Amino acid sequence: MSVETDLLALAVENAKLRFALAEAQEQCVELAVDAGELHATIKELQAHLTVLEAERDALRLAAARTDQDRHGV
Repeated sequence: MSVETDLLALAVENAKLRFALAEAQEQCVELAVDAGELHATIKELQAHLTVLEAERDALRLAAARTDQDRHGV
């Protein structure tokens, strides 16, 4: 092989690697966007869960008080 052939082979390999890198970077950006959306969804669900747990606890307390009133405890 000549020097020119070797250089051409290196240039082709370099171009392939740059293309693969660009694709990987694009996938990383997409994953970051998806992760951000999932994080926001998780925060919303956690907030909703906190509200539901508070409502559940209030209902349990009210039920316990009603039970105590009925049984004179």
